Amino acid sequence: MRVFVTGGSGFVGGRLIAALKARGDEVRALARSDKAAETVRALGAEPVRGDLDDAGALRRGMEGCDAVIHSAAHVKTWGHPEEFFRINVEGTQRVVDAARGAKVKVLVHLGSESMFVGGKPIVQADESWKRPEKPLGLYPLTKGLAEERVLAANGQDGLRTVVVRPRLIWGKGDLAVLPEIIEKVRSGQFRWIGGGHYLTSTCHVSNVVEGILLAIEKGRGGEAYFLTDGAPVEFRAFVTRMLDTAGVKAPEGSLPRGVANVLATVAETAWRVLPLGGEPPIHRSTLRLIGEEVTVNDAKARAELGYVGRMTHEAGLAEMRS
Repeated sequence: MRVFVTGGSGFVGGRLIAALKARGDEVRALARSDKAAETVRALGAEPVRGDLDDAGALRRGMEGCDAVIHSAAHVKTWGHPEEFFRINVEGTQRVVDAARGAKVKVLVHLGSESMFVGGKPIVQADESWKRPEKPLGLYPLTKGLAEERVLAANGQDGLRTVVVRPRLIWGKGDLAVLPEIIEKVRSGQFRWIGGGHYLTSTCHVSNVVEGILLAIEKGRGGEAYFLTDGAPVEFRAFVTRMLDTAGVKAPEGSLPRGVANVLATVAETAWRVLPLGGEPPIHRSTLRLIGEEVTVNDAKARAELGYVGRMTHEAGLAEMRS
């Protein structure tokens, strides 16, 4: 196959390019900088210079491709609304439009369970769940709107669109989750919320790639699929083991959930109305995603795609230590 990838220089994108090349596919990857171009070239992909604002670059990259994998996104917890909408919503729409124009057969979009933040607790969520009317945070809001546009395009100009939603992506080379936790631990800012003794679903980056490749082949058009490593695990125990792979001892400090919610609300309000730099030290959306149980059900992916989730926690943690 010939595949076009957005976000190819990122954590998921890099693993994805490597997997595609290993099975003999020809890969092109969007690269918005010289550094990104060097990264994807080293992985074996042909860089296509441009970004999600560049409709021409997207169209050029997709010409002659069989599939498009859209993994690029503005993954932040705080910032200007215009930037979130420009990248996550309008950028995704440009990807969809370019795929339709290039007569691509299938588009797989990397979604997120975060789109449900702001509604009821995300406990054993499945694909029948509806987005809340008022998502909590710009990332959940714009990821939900992006997914809506992808699924709405299914069948247009012969394009089949599929969404995969991994929960809490982790693994060796993680550029976001573990490094941020380590930074907060070392600065003394990290606290377990309510002790951290609640369940969470997780999805190793190799399992994310497995799900994406299966979605290209078997995903039903206009459908979304959750992906996990299997049975949920205790959040505190899992994060403690990840920290251990980096030689970092997990802290003992804890913060009651009610107190954390009050602090997050006050902090977000202060950062909105006062000329404060940076971002709040705590966010309500983050509390909902890692400060309480978040579990999703991937039975649909296992039944329809043949998804297994072959990378276990033990193997993934061992890889992180290597």
